[in-house]
Amino acid sequence: MNKKKLMAVVAMSYLYGMAPAQDIWRTDTLQEVVVTGTGTQHLLKDAPVQTEVITRKMLENYGGSSLEDILAGLTASFAFNEGDMGSQMQMNGLGNSYILILIDGKRIHGDVGGENDLGLIDPHNIEKIEIVKGASSALYGSDAIAGVINIITKKRDSGLMVENTSRVGSYGDVRQHNGLGLSIGKVKSYTNFHLQHSDGWQNTATEDKNQTEFLITDSRNKTVNRYSNWQVSERLTYEPVKGLELYAEGSTYGKHIYRPCGKYAAVDVKTYDFKYRNQSLGFGGLWKHSNSQISLDVDWNRHAYYYYYTAITLTDGYDPQGNFTPYYPYFPGDEELQSDQRRWMAHLKGVFSLPYDNRLSAGMEYRYDLLKAPMRVADGRATDHTEALYVQDEWKSPVWLGFATSTITAGLRLNHNGQFGYRLTPKVSAMLALGQNWRFRATWSQGFKTPTPKEQHYRYVRYMSGTYLYLGNTDLQPQTSNYYSLSGEWNWSGLNLTLTGYLNDVDDMIALVTIPNSQAPDYYIAMYDPTKTRQYKNLETATTKGIDFSLRYRINREWMAGASYSYLDTDARQYDTTHDRLKDVVIDGMAHHKGSWFATWNHTFSSDYKMGVGLYGRLSSKRYYQINGDGKGYQIWRLTTSHDFGHSKKMTYHVEAGVDNIFGYVDRTPHGLHLGTTTPGRTVYATLTVRFNHGKKLKFTNNKSNFNSKNNNEED
Repeated sequence: MNKKKLMAVVAMSYLYGMAPAQDIWRTDTLQEVVVTGTGTQHLLKDAPVQTEVITRKMLENYGGSSLEDILAGLTASFAFNEGDMGSQMQMNGLGNSYILILIDGKRIHGDVGGENDLGLIDPHNIEKIEIVKGASSALYGSDAIAGVINIITKKRDSGLMVENTSRVGSYGDVRQHNGLGLSIGKVKSYTNFHLQHSDGWQNTATEDKNQTEFLITDSRNKTVNRYSNWQVSERLTYEPVKGLELYAEGSTYGKHIYRPCGKYAAVDVKTYDFKYRNQSLGFGGLWKHSNSQISLDVDWNRHAYYYYYTAITLTDGYDPQGNFTPYYPYFPGDEELQSDQRRWMAHLKGVFSLPYDNRLSAGMEYRYDLLKAPMRVADGRATDHTEALYVQDEWKSPVWLGFATSTITAGLRLNHNGQFGYRLTPKVSAMLALGQNWRFRATWSQGFKTPTPKEQHYRYVRYMSGTYLYLGNTDLQPQTSNYYSLSGEWNWSGLNLTLTGYLNDVDDMIALVTIPNSQAPDYYIAMYDPTKTRQYKNLETATTKGIDFSLRYRINREWMAGASYSYLDTDARQYDTTHDRLKDVVIDGMAHHKGSWFATWNHTFSSDYKMGVGLYGRLSSKRYYQINGDGKGYQIWRLTTSHDFGHSKKMTYHVEAGVDNIFGYVDRTPHGLHLGTTTPGRTVYATLTVRFNHGKKLKFTNNKSNFNSKNNNEED
């Protein structure tokens, strides 16, 4: 080899070695494929709608016990307070009813008093989480004014896969996950079981003195009550021909919340527990041809909520013949239905590739809601229905000046509601890419949300440091919003920085507002003699505005660090009928400052052992509320470790262990007042996952009682 050839080989080898090295320094997350922002696939770095992703690797490093734990620990935009009635979630200043939660693009069902029960989601079955902030009503319809959380579940295509995950922790915390996956010819099946249990905990035995006649220091009320829930789900898919996949799925879910009974009738004497039962059924299909596809999804969901009596109780009820009976006696073990929410949905959608780099999405939806609540709704039931048509176009420009491109997405949705008629909701998003390092995104979108049957018709009483009467309102009007955001993103040598400013104007926002007892129906006042009465009302205006900042840095192959910060300010005004004027009110749960940070180290010691270590922290400033005090600010740290053993292609073993709330912070605010966080203090946990993965598809032989294996080259 002569000198020139040798120099050429050396130069090519050097350049070839440098290319993958640069990829190593890039943030892995940027190569994720996301779908939530536009309903179509994009690399994260090229998505025209700003999207935040929690990847599978982040989930494994963090070792979260629930979706609440994961979101609160890994992004600064969320706040949670765990409660009996579900997850009290807030995203950039707006609560549960404004946040749309999807599982693989389909709506979760399980609303209880405006609070989703996130126990329906198995954290060990999550592949990744996509978060899109701001109004997305043009694509997803109602419930998407604050944003969308899309839970992408793991896909298992191996011939035979069996997995078991067992987690134990402080305060009797037990989490169990079992999965069975089969792939036989053109048929695939995945069966999932998960169970969650906690003994609950009590951070204080003191009741708020202002809500009782005397100071109570030995209440039995718990900060978080003991509970158990479980779910079994099944999904079958069939591919009759290439490009066409049909599916059917179903699930059943149960939850029991155990409430301790104390000695003080005013605050902690309880004669019933809470029980929930959910069922779901669905079917549909997806047809792909060339660069286009058509999908159909049809779903039925039911969420039922019961009182489960633990002592003899005289209360209004229905006898076995269905006759209303005042002071009807319920005995231990009896159940009384409080609400039964049922939802039917059908969604037809097409995505089509058009000339000149256009991609068109179009679809239609139908939704019917039924609320059955014999004791809480006049006439025992309420219904609502909505129909919608939508269209969206994505256009990607040619390269400008050799280094710049742009993508524009515009969508429009026509909604029709049985009570409130027609409404158009548009959305426009644009992204400008300058080379490989800079991305600028802007969004304007409108939101539209009609009152739910519960907000209009539901009535209930809560006994906790006083008697609270909650009333629906049939005079509620739909809510509309205008959302504006502008963001910049910079990527360089493994460093990713994102800064987003946003403004969300909500007109006629629906919120629970304290009203004078004199404005409530006399019948309810005489029956319950409430300490406070709260009713759903339309606020005149409400605005949330803020800045979100995130940083992720891939230091080298083993080290990664990141942080996120969210600043929030809110402004809401309500008409005061008593004084005939507008007054400023607080959006419940708002905190000006929230932050999270992490540093992880992952090292492969050998083909038999890999280890990961993570240090995480999160903080929140004071949370503001209209009544019952404000929640204290807090700061919590977490240490996690993960361990992978063995190198068998069929058997894998994964262990997680860690300490949450290392410094043992506890909010001991008396019962009846708002908490900043419900954490019980320092907790420890350990998780073991064992998975058998055959890695080959199974097929039937001529003798249908037997089947053989077929190479698939796909691993879980």
